[in-house]
Amino acid sequence: METVNALGRRKSAVARVYVTEGTGKITINKRDLADYFPSDILQYVVKQPLAKLEAVEKYDIKAVLAGGGYTGQSQALRLAIARALVKINADDKKALRSEGFMTRDSREVERKKPGQPKARRRFQFSKR
Repeated sequence: METVNALGRRKSAVARVYVTEGTGKITINKRDLADYFPSDILQYVVKQPLAKLEAVEKYDIKAVLAGGGYTGQSQALRLAIARALVKINADDKKALRSEGFMTRDSREVERKKPGQPKARRRFQFSKR
């Protein structure tokens, strides 16, 4: 099997993934998964598509993450891994879609409006 690449996005985070057959090693920006995401919850989020297909120790994953925060990055990585797994075996798409791993979460931060402290918050009204 040659290298399969895929792209995942969430908020302003972008994840590029390169999947090859291997032992289950996940490297992010030349660092180990546990080193890059110390939180167990974020590590769990990243491994969800692999766990669903019972392929945790079947593929080596090399990822390049840019932009966003750690939550957005972990979810972008999850989408990229799911897309790469579907490129490898198209029959897995139904199982991944039922869990919601194939859907790109399109929510972005709303822009701040002029004359307001935040996007929707207004300054306190004073009658007098």
